[in-house]
Amino acid sequence: MEKEAILIKGFLDTSFVDWPGKVCSVIFLPGCNLRCPYCHNHELIFNSRNLKSFFLKEIMEQLINLKDWVEGVCITGGEPTIHAGLPHLIKEIKKAGFLVKLDTNGTHPLFLKKLIADGMLDYVAMDVKGPLDDFSYHLSAGCAVDVKKIKESIKILKASSLSTEFRTTILPRILPEEAVYRLAHQLKGVKALTLQNFNAADPLVPAFKNLPPYDEKKFQEMQKKVSEIIAG
Repeated sequence: MEKEAILIKGFLDTSFVDWPGKVCSVIFLPGCNLRCPYCHNHELIFNSRNLKSFFLKEIMEQLINLKDWVEGVCITGGEPTIHAGLPHLIKEIKKAGFLVKLDTNGTHPLFLKKLIADGMLDYVAMDVKGPLDDFSYHLSAGCAVDVKKIKESIKILKASSLSTEFRTTILPRILPEEAVYRLAHQLKGVKALTLQNFNAADPLVPAFKNLPPYDEKKFQEMQKKVSEIIAG
């Protein structure tokens, strides 16, 4: 495993956004089992062969060089939990003294549960694509999804003592206002549901470039109402 090449993009990215309150390095792992039409990281899905490969030893050397000012590592994608080597990668990062944040779409609840049980994660952000029914989820994820697995991942995170966050990308064509509030009611009791407004710059489906996002005033109103619903 030490000699295994881990294919990533933007390894040396640093961010205040990917982990609120912390400076972190961000590892982008390629590949995803969903096809969300608004996805802006789609080159990780379709062009992964063209991305630079890094050996695990290289990754750790560069991380350790940043240790004086980087507190943690955010592992994102793509979808990290499709990679069997993810636990080993996290183990090496933790061994070097860094905190670990995982971004996931929640389609592999057993994998997620094992990572949490083994003490490998310090923060989890889960993207919830839409209301928790088959039709709505298919529409938002761009493919069929076993919503039972999504619900199980939500249950696991709600029961966890970890810092957690749920996120949903919204645009009127896929998630009308009513659907956003319906999802908020389904997630009632979670620690947070953060809305992310659709960015038309470079979506997976080119036709979506012509779709308008919610205007800023409406977006802020929706976030306020969602937060109120979540808080009960």
